[in-house]
Amino acid sequence: MAGYFLTSARLGFRCWSPDDLPLAMALWTDPRVTAFIANPLTPVQVEARLRREMDTMAAYEVQYWPIFLLATGEHAGCAGLRPRQVEEQIYELGFHLHAEFWGRGLAEEAGRALIAFAFQSLRAKALFAGHHPENLASRRVLEKLGFKQTHEELYSPTGRMHPSYRLEPQR
Repeated sequence: MAGYFLTSARLGFRCWSPDDLPLAMALWTDPRVTAFIANPLTPVQVEARLRREMDTMAAYEVQYWPIFLLATGEHAGCAGLRPRQVEEQIYELGFHLHAEFWGRGLAEEAGRALIAFAFQSLRAKALFAGHHPENLASRRVLEKLGFKQTHEELYSPTGRMHPSYRLEPQR
């Protein structure tokens, strides 16, 4: 699939488009994908989420981009950045993978590509990330990426305090 603006060894990143609604539906209506972030989204909520991702790209040049396996073109999920503290150039990093791609190191690989992109291309001053307290796989990925836990923060979609992390560029 053409149009990747960023690649890693196994993944290609491109921007969401309105034509990607079926991909977004398959991802965000899957209860396995959304188990630690919220309830599965309804079709109306998925449409709104896709619009928000495209609006965020237009306004801030970041989004949770759809990611694809380079070898097969399969949609693996999404991974990306969103503005956290715009004035301070701090972005939030996150990823949502289809369950069939869990345990393959793709979240870590996507994270490494996004960290490089954030610090080199966007000149980010820091990155934020968080995870559901029971999502030990996400915690391990963030730790492997070099994030350090700084505090816990209420995540309103789950109503729970989530461990929160920060990563600053290597000097």
